[in-house]
Amino acid sequence: MILPLARTTLMVGAAVIAFPALAEAPAETAVPAGSAAAEAAAGAADAAGAEGPTIVVTGDVLYANQINATKTPTPIIDVPQSLSITTADQIIRQGFDSVADIVLYTPGVTNSQGEGHRDSVVFRGVRSTADFFVDGVRDDVEYYRGLYNLEQVEILRGPNALLFGRGGTGGVLNRVTKKGVVGETFAGFRASAGSIGAYDIWGDLNVALGSSAALRINAAYEHLGNHRDLFDGEQISINPTLRVELGSRTIIDLSYEYLDHERFIDRGIPTDDNGDPVRALQRITFADPDNNYATFEAHVLRGTLQHSFSDSFKANLTAAYGDYDKTYANYFPVGYNPAANVVAMDGYIDNNQRKNLILSGNLVGEFDTGGIGHTLIVGGEFIDTSNDNDRFNAVFDTAVADGRRADVEFFSAVRPFPMRGGVGTLADGRTTRFAFTSLNDDTEADLTVFSAYIQDEVKIAEWLRVVLGARFDSFEITVLDNRNGVVRTRKDEEITPRLGLIVKPQENLSLYTSYSETFLPRSGDQFADINPPNDALDPDTFSNLEAGVKWDIRPGLALTGAVFQIEQSSPQPADNNPDTLDVIDSKIRGFEAQLQGQVTDWWFLSAGYSYLDGEQQSRTGPTGRRVRELPEHMFSIWNNVQATEKLGFGLGLTAQDESFADNGNTATLPAYARVDMAVSYELNDNLRFQINVENLFDTLYFPNAHSADELTVAPPLNARFTITGRF
Repeated sequence: MILPLARTTLMVGAAVIAFPALAEAPAETAVPAGSAAAEAAAGAADAAGAEGPTIVVTGDVLYANQINATKTPTPIIDVPQSLSITTADQIIRQGFDSVADIVLYTPGVTNSQGEGHRDSVVFRGVRSTADFFVDGVRDDVEYYRGLYNLEQVEILRGPNALLFGRGGTGGVLNRVTKKGVVGETFAGFRASAGSIGAYDIWGDLNVALGSSAALRINAAYEHLGNHRDLFDGEQISINPTLRVELGSRTIIDLSYEYLDHERFIDRGIPTDDNGDPVRALQRITFADPDNNYATFEAHVLRGTLQHSFSDSFKANLTAAYGDYDKTYANYFPVGYNPAANVVAMDGYIDNNQRKNLILSGNLVGEFDTGGIGHTLIVGGEFIDTSNDNDRFNAVFDTAVADGRRADVEFFSAVRPFPMRGGVGTLADGRTTRFAFTSLNDDTEADLTVFSAYIQDEVKIAEWLRVVLGARFDSFEITVLDNRNGVVRTRKDEEITPRLGLIVKPQENLSLYTSYSETFLPRSGDQFADINPPNDALDPDTFSNLEAGVKWDIRPGLALTGAVFQIEQSSPQPADNNPDTLDVIDSKIRGFEAQLQGQVTDWWFLSAGYSYLDGEQQSRTGPTGRRVRELPEHMFSIWNNVQATEKLGFGLGLTAQDESFADNGNTATLPAYARVDMAVSYELNDNLRFQINVENLFDTLYFPNAHSADELTVAPPLNARFTITGRF
């Protein structure tokens, strides 16, 4: 079936893989891996009166010269790991406008609040603000990532250190960006407006520069708005890219991305004495409109050289440099007295400047030795990061006068909240003045990472494959504390292995098991410090054991399932003797299943379920407390039905079991279920109109949190009106 205004894609296993040389064609065709399917797709395109792409399939893999998360030309059905892919077409059809929206429909993964200023994802119970990548290159700065320039979003679960290095403890999220399309000139746009104040416009222009080069420019303006008092902001993004083909074997991609983001910070509402959200406060925004904000500016340069020495031996080299400047200031609730209806407020301002230089390269070869097939990848990476960070806490003059903790004061929980421009009215009627003047920390960190890795996918027989690999990382960090001039250093060298076994009873069915490890240095995600005075501590280590099944039910429709266990070991100074260490272990176990693809030529389905169980550990063993923000059961389903050639419908449900908002298990995020829907109509060959309705039944729910007194209030029923065009 031809779906106008979309892009050419290839259905492989449980995922839709985009190919840049074919992207942005006038029509979309879901293409199974096989020459007959390719001919059928081309015929369908011709029948629709469009110039359909020419697709040549050789072997059992269609591999594009586009770096993606797996880095090797391996069919997804033969990757011994759980992964999910969301295409640009799905982003449009489901009305996604953030990474958080995509995560909501991904099994085994949830969102955390991120303090209202950053993406924060919980991968299989392991929270992260840094396991993000762009075209396989690390993107570890804290901000909200846009979707305006993406071909697809790839989410891999389980430790991923072999390909990605440190972190990736529960999973990683990789964004694949749009590249220039050689030989074509086209333009596209998306304009969208929501019923609760948000609107945006995305633009996409591709210009052919002769027969071997193309310039592509993606840009977006996004005005932020939602249901909460005071909330506003805007995001400006522009991403020009240049693709040059040097003959038939070499491709160069050059990219520059500029981001200018500003937004209001809302950290939600507190809980009551029973640990439940105070629903009566759902319409109150606990903040000062002049002192709750985040600004983010970034200049990012990326360049990739790809060369094919032969049909079976390829290499790529990527260089990326990013200059980031971020500030976020916020006042937020830290306690609530229901009897007096009084909320305690705290606050701080944080400034961060980061510069990242990343060089990475891979050699990928496919060859046979004695009748045994090999897909070998050998790679290396160098990272040089400088990170300057300072934080100032709030000071209330009334708290100082009373001789109390200076950064906390008490206000009546009323709407509008009585804080404006650094002046507020306390619950006892006094006027207080506050400012961010108490220095909390001021550090300069320099990070150097050298990495090398090797992995061999061995095809022993048609029914048996083995994956063997290991990675070496040298992670060195130096931190200067500007408050006292103390310099601390730490160097970690780790080898992380990977082992996988894939059994294929038939070509469209894989049974696999895998084991992998990863680590997280004591400087954590963001390198602000080395947790003094314990800079001698070893990194946290993680291991993942997973077994699963991948079944291509039919071309373009796949079922996947996996059971897994993540173990964490964390060295800590012993309470009775700080010169010795206790090693605290914890485990998270679970099950995931996903069915995704074209059930029929008019019905697309994506359904996922996960079961997660994890218990916190202390030095004395299990605590009986559950890992926070870990729902036991999660379920999501999305249907797209093409009723006629022009009219389409979408209907979805996402549901989560209750979870805890804090490590102490004293605050609860209640279970919820939310229904979404969409209606689309193709006005002509170039324009499509769409309505997406989120939270159709106007459910009040609290999807995530940062602490026991910072619970996010989800939007009510709201609609988004979108028009997309391709010329």
